[in-house]
Amino acid sequence: MKRWRMKANVTREELAAASNYSPDTIKSMEQGVRMPTPRVLDVADELCRAEGLLSAAKEYLQREKFPARAQDFMEREKEAISRWSYEVTLIPGLLQTPGYARVLIENRYPPLDEETVEQRIAARMERQAILTEPKPPVGLSFVLYEAVLRSPQVDNEQLRRLLAVSHLRNVVLQVLPFERAFSDALIGPMVLLETRDHERFAFTEGPFASELSADPDVVSRVDGRLNMIRAQALSPVESARFIERMVDQ
Repeated sequence: MKRWRMKANVTREELAAASNYSPDTIKSMEQGVRMPTPRVLDVADELCRAEGLLSAAKEYLQREKFPARAQDFMEREKEAISRWSYEVTLIPGLLQTPGYARVLIENRYPPLDEETVEQRIAARMERQAILTEPKPPVGLSFVLYEAVLRSPQVDNEQLRRLLAVSHLRNVVLQVLPFERAFSDALIGPMVLLETRDHERFAFTEGPFASELSADPDVVSRVDGRLNMIRAQALSPVESARFIERMVDQ
């Protein structure tokens, strides 16, 4: 987009004004910090006389439903026959309500444009089909640290969503209370996947970087930590009662 703009002698400010974005937003799109929007590509195509070459890129924007750092993980998740996870601060995407997902996605830095926000929410809701797909169901195990449930973003609708999912035959949902936490349970979220070919992948996510690994040493460490956490967590029945008490309160 930047090369076409410079070739056509169009300034960043002119493109920003024509597309109703700030020059800083256009700059972040040109630098790859933010995803260009379909509107920007159409406006840039016309201003730069690109004869449809910039507008044609909209097709590729539609395919990227998830952040780049999570795309490999999402592909592996589709192939999984079992999935174990632990979350320290957030409700997992597979268990989120649209309202909770919107709060998280809208409050990002740098901020996302409205079109991207809506795409991300829709993609997250579509991804939840893994919970109830008619094919052989994926075995899903979730452990949530109590702090996840105490977050101000978690409302009654989200708590009831957790209870509804916990009743699915292929889902195990557990809560790790504050008083049962230990050092390894505070390090961060982690996911372990097993594919139909019995390959295992560990996924760890941080604020600035994520890692999907098939390294046996990494997978073994994540597996060990998840087992320790699950052993300390409340049983599925106790966890459901714990969440029900929160709803009543």
